Amino acid sequence: MTTPVQTGASATLVYPSFAAYVRAREPALVRAARSMTSDPDDAQDLLQTALVKTYVAWDRIENHRALDGYVRRALVNTRTSQWRRRRVEEFACEELPEPTPLPVDDPAELEALREAVWAAVLRLPARQRAMVVLRYYEDLSEVRTAEVMGVSVGTVKSAVSRALAKLREDPELTAVR
Repeated sequence: MTTPVQTGASATLVYPSFAAYVRAREPALVRAARSMTSDPDDAQDLLQTALVKTYVAWDRIENHRALDGYVRRALVNTRTSQWRRRRVEEFACEELPEPTPLPVDDPAELEALREAVWAAVLRLPARQRAMVVLRYYEDLSEVRTAEVMGVSVGTVKSAVSRALAKLREDPELTAVR
């Protein structure tokens, strides 16, 4: 391990062995960084960041013969961190694009569908109907529905599941869709 050398009034630490390592291994390290990103400039930035991390830890690295592995791991970790917090690119433009209008449903068709669904719900057995109304019309949780009905949560889940299956198969709803 080399001892750091202080230089200048700013007391900057320099590791001569670090500088020698970077000079000797730079082509291989650039290739490794380039293999992790499609942009050569991003590869240079990635390598610089990994080398800064290596420099900061230089005096803690025990085996300097395994530096390539350390730097490659720093490259991979840095690239993974960049990928995780990838940013959305924004581009300036002269004019804002017009948003595509969303299709507007016909209110009469929506009302007919609501009435058909309600009629189908009314054809369910009383217990299933009550659970569907509590869950989806009153917007109660499964736990709260179970409390109101005086049954277990599993009973609510299975009864509502069976009721929804019946509604999906209801021939009068199929015609409205």
